[in-house]
Amino acid sequence: MKKYRKLRNIGIIAHVDAGKTTTTERILYYTGTIHTPGNIDDGNTVTDSDPQEAKRGITISSSAISANWTYQEDDYQINIIDTPGHIDFAIEVERSLRILDGAVALFCAASGVEPQSETVWSQSDRYQIPKLCFINKMDRIGADFFKVVHDIEREFNVTTLVTQIPIGDGDDFEGIIDLIQQKALYWNANDLGHTWEEKEIPEALVQTAQEWRTSLLETIASHDESILEQYLDDKEICPSEIIEGIRRMTIARKAVPVLCGSSFKYIGVQPLLNAVAQFLPAPQDLEYVEGIDLLTNTKEQRARLDSEQLSAFIFKVVTDNYVGSLAMVRVYSGSIEVGQSILNSKTGIKNRVSRILKIHADKYTELQKANAGDIVAIIGLKNVKTGDTLTMLNDRFVLEAIEVSDPVISIAIEPKSKDDEKHFGTAIAKILDEDPSLKMSYDQQTGQTILLGMGELHLDVRLEKLRSEFGIAINKGNPKVSFKELLTETVQHTELLKKQTGGNGQFAQIEFTIGPRLDTDKGLDFVNEIKGGAIPKEFIKNVERGFLEAMNTGVIAGYPLESMRVVLLDGKIHEEDSNAIDFETVAKIGFKQTAILAKPQLLEPIMQAEIECPEEYLGNITSDINKKRGMITGIKDNGIKRKVSAEVPLLETFGYISNVRTLTSGRGSVSLTLLKYQKVTATVLDQIVC
Repeated sequence: MKKYRKLRNIGIIAHVDAGKTTTTERILYYTGTIHTPGNIDDGNTVTDSDPQEAKRGITISSSAISANWTYQEDDYQINIIDTPGHIDFAIEVERSLRILDGAVALFCAASGVEPQSETVWSQSDRYQIPKLCFINKMDRIGADFFKVVHDIEREFNVTTLVTQIPIGDGDDFEGIIDLIQQKALYWNANDLGHTWEEKEIPEALVQTAQEWRTSLLETIASHDESILEQYLDDKEICPSEIIEGIRRMTIARKAVPVLCGSSFKYIGVQPLLNAVAQFLPAPQDLEYVEGIDLLTNTKEQRARLDSEQLSAFIFKVVTDNYVGSLAMVRVYSGSIEVGQSILNSKTGIKNRVSRILKIHADKYTELQKANAGDIVAIIGLKNVKTGDTLTMLNDRFVLEAIEVSDPVISIAIEPKSKDDEKHFGTAIAKILDEDPSLKMSYDQQTGQTILLGMGELHLDVRLEKLRSEFGIAINKGNPKVSFKELLTETVQHTELLKKQTGGNGQFAQIEFTIGPRLDTDKGLDFVNEIKGGAIPKEFIKNVERGFLEAMNTGVIAGYPLESMRVVLLDGKIHEEDSNAIDFETVAKIGFKQTAILAKPQLLEPIMQAEIECPEEYLGNITSDINKKRGMITGIKDNGIKRKVSAEVPLLETFGYISNVRTLTSGRGSVSLTLLKYQKVTATVLDQIVC
């Protein structure tokens, strides 16, 4: 029988440039998965196998890989997901976190908690994922371990369990002090950190180490009665008891353990692997997975055991040049075998499993069976998408879907060559299947294909994939902002559709109110208050469908409405001339007639900009923000740099990353995150409507 406690499904999450990929590379090296560690600067890392990732020096797609680690003579299989840090690829983090049991949150010791750190932490909290923290880059100038610990506690409102403290920092960083074992650890540089020495704690740090160990024990004791008794009786608490206490608190999400090191300098990675085994949960530690039975529309729980009915979640669909379409799957309960027929419970479509593969980044190993807890790739599944659930043939159990944010930017695209037109649609369809945050629409007026995404980088990367993988070069228009429209007042109206000129005519009449929603939810809030059957129930569905479709095209500048409330008050039919499509049509006409009377406003996306720059360039940055209709919300010291927080309209941020680099002589960086939608100014409205 499979030993579940020896399996860990973890993700590595962080802000851009915190060292995720380098840390993953060192983990693979020390576990023997690879024989030579790669470096981002050399473009030879295992998880960033995409040529664009090597070229740009960032992680674009989440990648999965399995590694084996021995801790206290037990062998652990660690399935690792290395996720992007750039906000444009937040969907990759979202769908990875959806299927993980634990996470390692990385922080740069010099930069601390950064904007995307907060985003990915919030995403992991939404899925209630236990975490441990690794404060990386202790060798950097400006590194401050204790400040970062304080920032983690303050920014995330969490209790930390500091299990290590550094010996030195910056150029003086030498090793770490293990507070549980009360030993100083020093790594040997001549064998790339494969070996290390245990020594006594340096005399200058004995008091500091004792203070932090006391704090660690006090925090554990406040949540653990057995340790509290020993602590109050002044008894020696053995390391195994401390580790078990930390593990219980971590899995219960009452605290997060904190470690430190420098992945680039090969310091502290092996203790991090030990901590993954020690503190993060195995699949069965979380006991149940919850979903909905579509047949009864009731919530249902399933134990995370091989003996339970099958439930598996498709978190990613990718196209591989060698094996074709791959469905990346997390098995929550039951098992899947090669040759087995299974059901996509969301769509009701049956599929046969052709092959099951264990994932090693861009390489695969054949498996005959996947069990509860496994993360694998399956070949042979057709018509599946991210968020689908796989079950047995007679089962309609579905797991919670992935939340996908609306795109904020769009461009018009077309193939450069006429020869590529016949393959263009197929290639686009495959890319859309791979990336749920990417959308496509067709502009009826201009005949253009519109691609919508999360940012300039996001769209550039996907268009480059069209060229490199499908051989289709693209002409693209200038980026456009995805504005939204909002109704601000409620109005009442009666709309009549009447065409009776002989033969089958058309007749539909509705009386309704239209205006803003009463809550903060998105979409259409449709309320039917008709009594007495003035309109048949089957026609009322068409009225709702008509308003829902009408919301896609607003009355100010044709942008969609984010939300709207319609109350259907009354209506009339003609016994011979009325049909369902008439009531859909009259709703659309009624919307156009009344939406303009409901005092609509045009909203633009506002980005949260976090800019880091040296002190001497601060004036350039603040002046530029003011020119971009931005509002500065804060300026903080961040080591040797300044961190400027600002709210800037997305319309003003095209090319902003390059602009910041120019303003700071290449020494500044910027992170942009969608913050909110806000009413546009009269000047901007005139520009858009004209």
